[in-house]
Order: sequence, then C-alpha cells, then structure tokens
Amino acid sequence: MTNDLLYQMNPQKRFSDRAEDYAKYRPSYPSEAINCILDGLSESSRLIAADIGAGTGIASRLLAEKGVKVIAIEPNSAMRQVAQPHPLVEFRDSNAEETKLPDKSVDLVTCFQSFHWFNLKPTLKEFARILKPGGKIGLIWNDRNVDRSDSFTCQHDHIIMQASNNSPIHSRLDGKSDLFINSLFPVVNHYIFSYQQALTKDGLIGLAMSASYIPKIGKAHQQLVNNLTDLHQNYCDERGLVYLQYNTSVYLASPLVSKN
Repeated sequence: MTNDLLYQMNPQKRFSDRAEDYAKYRPSYPSEAINCILDGLSESSRLIAADIGAGTGIASRLLAEKGVKVIAIEPNSAMRQVAQPHPLVEFRDSNAEETKLPDKSVDLVTCFQSFHWFNLKPTLKEFARILKPGGKIGLIWNDRNVDRSDSFTCQHDHIIMQASNNSPIHSRLDGKSDLFINSLFPVVNHYIFSYQQALTKDGLIGLAMSASYIPKIGKAHQQLVNNLTDLHQNYCDERGLVYLQYNTSVYLASPLVSKN
C-alpha cells in the first residue's frame, strides 16, 4: 500500500470517534528523538515549527517544552478539541497539502505518526515552500518493536493484527521510502531510538481503540477486549502495568537548495 492509497481512505475524518482515546493512550516519544530533531538548528526559543497532522498535540507539546513555538496543523476538529493547551502551541485548521502558512516561514516541519496519510507530491512541495533556508523536515514513527525476545509486544502485535482483519493500515507502508526517492529532499538521515510505554489494562485497551482500523462494536471488538484483558493478566507486574516496546524512527531531511 502506498501513501496515495492511504490518502484516499478519508484520513482527515477517520479519527473523529477516536480522539479521546488518542489523547489519553497514544504513546509519547523519547526525549532523545526530540533532541535529535532539533540538533543543528538555532536556539530553541528562536525556532518556529509546523507540526503537520498534529492530532491531539502530543508531539507539539514536546517541542514546545523545549521552547519552540509550534504551529499545530490539524484538520480534524475532534482532535483539536481534546488537545491539552500549551502557551507555545497554536492549533490551526488546515492540512499537509495546503498549510496556509507563508513562504519560508518555519524552521522545522514535523510529522509524528502522520506522514503516511498525506498526498505525497503536493505535501513535499508544500513543505519545501514553507521552510526557511537551512530548515529541515522530520518524519517520526513509533513502530512496535516485535523482537522475538519480547514476548509481550509480539503477542500484542499479533492480537492487534487479528482485530484489524489484517488491515493494510496496520503495516501502513510508512512512506519513508517515498521520501528517499523524492527529488525535493534528496538526502535523508535515519535515526532509531528505543522507547517504552507503560500501560494499565484500561490503557492497553484504550490504546487499541485509538487506532482507526480497530472495531469499536460487535463480536470482533469484544474478542479484542477479551484477548487484551488476558494478555494484561498474563504479563502485568505488581503495579498492574505492562510494557510495550517501540523503535522510534526519525527521518531528517533538508530541501534541495536551488542554484538559481
């Protein structure tokens, strides 16, 4: 599945009934990843970032906590409404393909867990347009680390795949390879960081419900809840927590500088 096909699956509306679970249960990102994204740019307090497909602002707030002024671009009103406010984060109703930002107005463009939903060619053209000289883009994904040595995360991934009815969105063909071959951003650097999310039973179920491809009613939904309840019971520690392991991938690129 390519970005173009995912883009046709109503990405701007499909999370409307998932917003509260998204805000409560989606994982954060490791501080090392945020530092990596900001490395080489100006002092944080002087930076303006456009966080595209910002969702409920999980990553927008992480950047803001570093002192960055963040314009959070999010077309889904339900997601914007449940976002926790931050004085350095401003939400705007626009999208990746047409941000409505001025030319050369931001130092950094980020897409946390969102780039695969965008219409690729106009999106990258738009990113190149709004970036200041010397700016860069960062594409970031939390991918579950299904290392066989971590039985819990492996079993969790299997349960989610079953519940999704093997939805192609689950694997989402990331779109990372599309960036590598795009002429606007010819040089891409890739970094990987480890991240762990601690979850209660409710959190484990809520995280699943935040995914747009997971059923929220019916027999398949009840089977998923039963499976996750059993998984939690089998693996929780004395505090009632289980731990999902992630590889946080960070792809950084700067636009090709025109010689004209």
